[in-house]
Amino acid sequence: MTATTLLILRYELRNVLRGRWLVAYTVLLAGLAEALLRSGGSGRALLALVNLVLLVVPLVSVVFGALYLYASREFNELLLSQPVGRPALFRGLYLGVALPLAAAFVAGIGLPFLWHGVEEPAHVRTLALVVAVGVGLTAVFVALAFLVAVRVEDRARGLGVVMLLWLAFAVIYDGMVLAVVSAFAQWPLERPMLALMLMNPIDLARVLLLLELDLSAMLGYTGAVFRRFFGGTWGAPVAVLAMLAWVSLPLALAARAFRRKDF
Repeated sequence: MTATTLLILRYELRNVLRGRWLVAYTVLLAGLAEALLRSGGSGRALLALVNLVLLVVPLVSVVFGALYLYASREFNELLLSQPVGRPALFRGLYLGVALPLAAAFVAGIGLPFLWHGVEEPAHVRTLALVVAVGVGLTAVFVALAFLVAVRVEDRARGLGVVMLLWLAFAVIYDGMVLAVVSAFAQWPLERPMLALMLMNPIDLARVLLLLELDLSAMLGYTGAVFRRFFGGTWGAPVAVLAMLAWVSLPLALAARAFRRKDF
């Protein structure tokens, strides 16, 4: 990381931390985690947090990332009039948004558990996976937000695109998968289902969390296939590589568009 990137990152971190969005996000997560811990203990709280991680974290990340990049357009143009390289500026912008959002998620989820503790040692591993998945989804959807915000000039249209993108990954994609399963029920679909799952970061996160919580029956008839695959030698590395690909590919496309953009 270059000195220019570090300077931009430091400025972006101060700018983001001054905003009320981040504080509200942290307080919301902490309040929900606190309420769940008080009502059902650490085991039930972790189970309920699965839906929170899979729906709220991607939504907040993609909307906040797009809004921030649109709001900082004039400042970015000013910086680019100085001897500041576009790659360094883009890296600073991305890290300046993704890192505070990830830290807010970790603090909001982790502090209530740190205060109350966990009922069983196994819950520590589950909590670590929930936090890791939340951080991964934050990085993925901030990257997707930047890709949209760089390529779509109009702010209202861009926000509509990111909302549609979140809706597609969170809701519509699962309906399409169910339609495929119904249409080709007579065919062996274990491997295609694995491929379809890796093509959606939210589905990938859902499978990992449900398998950790020993709820593979909720995955339908492919639950046993997922358990064998992700419980084996190659399961964890493939899952990590898939998440990294979901971060790096949109980020690379966004960085390329940012370098070619006519500011």
